[in-house]
Amino acid sequence: MSASWADVPGTGEVGVRLVKHGRTKITYPARLLDDDGERITVRAPWAGAGVRDFGFVRFEPGDVFTEHFWRGRWFAVKEVRDGAGALKGWYCDVTRPAELSGGVLVVDDLDLDLWVRADGSEVLRLDEDEFAASGLERNDPVAAAAARAALDTLEELARAGRLTELTGRREVGRGPRPMGRLGRS
Repeated sequence: MSASWADVPGTGEVGVRLVKHGRTKITYPARLLDDDGERITVRAPWAGAGVRDFGFVRFEPGDVFTEHFWRGRWFAVKEVRDGAGALKGWYCDVTRPAELSGGVLVVDDLDLDLWVRADGSEVLRLDEDEFAASGLERNDPVAAAAARAALDTLEELARAGRLTELTGRREVGRGPRPMGRLGRS
């Protein structure tokens, strides 16, 4: 019997702490799958209370997120699967580079997001109004520029069918392509 996608052994538990505007928005347990010194990969069940329907996707109990965070990049890429293992898509957060210390992965969310449907037919930029209202462009223009560049990079990769090059996974129906300079923000 072969292992399912959800049965990959982890190397331990970590707490993922999502910070937004200087306050902890949510903390949830996750299984650490890999940490190569630059990219940290964890897997966690949907941590929200009940169902969250965004219109373009529903996150619900049973969903599993394989989340990729970087110490030197301004984003996170989260592969979302339902409880049976079917790929829903990728939810990408624009964040400051992640920090892992003392078993806690701290991620500072900068409001900008990108959704990519599993078949690649839909790529949506999200929450640009929240980003504009956050005051980051006024208070930290360097971080704001990095955030916008990260969102542009994610969108470009998604539209080219190359988003999974960041995560080391191959998208269905797409062969490997050299990454070049894309995705380095």
